[in-house]
Amino acid sequence: MRRDILELRAFYASELGRAARAMISRKVTEAWGSASGQDVLGLGYPTPFLGGLRGRARRTVAAMPAQQGVEIWPSAERNLATLVDEEALPFQNALFDRILVIHAIEESPEPASLLREVWRVLAPSGRVIVAVVARDGLWANAESTPFGHGRPYSRRQLAALLREAEFEPAGYTRALYAPPVSWMAGSAETFEQAGSRLWPRFSGVLLMEAVKQTYALKARPQRVRVRQARPTLSPAPAMREGDRSQP
Repeated sequence: MRRDILELRAFYASELGRAARAMISRKVTEAWGSASGQDVLGLGYPTPFLGGLRGRARRTVAAMPAQQGVEIWPSAERNLATLVDEEALPFQNALFDRILVIHAIEESPEPASLLREVWRVLAPSGRVIVAVVARDGLWANAESTPFGHGRPYSRRQLAALLREAEFEPAGYTRALYAPPVSWMAGSAETFEQAGSRLWPRFSGVLLMEAVKQTYALKARPQRVRVRQARPTLSPAPAMREGDRSQP
């Protein structure tokens, strides 16, 4: 079951949520820069992280699953957010150059199907970043935040899921080392710097970038005819002279 849009909005309006947004947005910007001239899609609850891209991107769209709900974004301008069926996105094939998937696959009933739709609408030269709750981090157990719900992933599990959807992982990074408690949100930057050096495995969020396998072919089992040698008949033993019946 997905978190309601009101819960997500309330979290990112809090001090802890603002710290999480800053730490994750930095990683997206490091990977994609300003996405100048690109068509960008955010899927899940991406609006806290799309603001830095919207100014230079050619097109920016926020798509939110129907089970979660949708919000108007940006609030003071023409709306760029839409409600979608996560297994049947209302976009044409190969439309987007960059796709950010966040707060999406952890609570999806069919994460592989969701990613296959991402594959369909991603341009052949495009890139996707999938951000998930890290299995080894403290945030996976923080039920007071959106990161404490659904299925967390390890790096190998996420890479396997991407390959199942015919993506090829190109790299990964981690973010959100601060403990998931509000009174420590002001020290998030200190934890981010220290955590990435001292305990890199125990981040709250895992971000993996992948590219589209345009010519990926999956092996399908084929029925093969196997020649079976038929047993040859042994020659009948020669009859001895005494065995012949007399007329």
